[in-house]
Amino acid sequence: MSKEYVEQRDGGYWIAGKRISLASVVYAFKRGASPESILRSFPLLTLEDIYGAITYYLSNHERIDAYLREREADFEEQRRQERDADPDFYKKFDEARAVLK
Repeated sequence: MSKEYVEQRDGGYWIAGKRISLASVVYAFKRGASPESILRSFPLLTLEDIYGAITYYLSNHERIDAYLREREADFEEQRRQERDADPDFYKKFDEARAVLK
């Protein structure tokens, strides 16, 4: 019987038995990080967990990439709604940020 390295729960993909998202590992992998480097960033994982997650991603990349795009779109929509809910705050925030540049 093969070991499951990724599980679906709470509407997302997670490293099995952990509170670390598959997205965290995939984004690092896509940026060119080695499994050993990813391990240093996520010490609760094992090297086996990371290789398993990468293998899962590579075997299901179309579905996972679509999921990641959807998550990014949801995040941007939430961000837009927050800005629309309090435009005065964000105007001041943007002005303050411009001063710091």
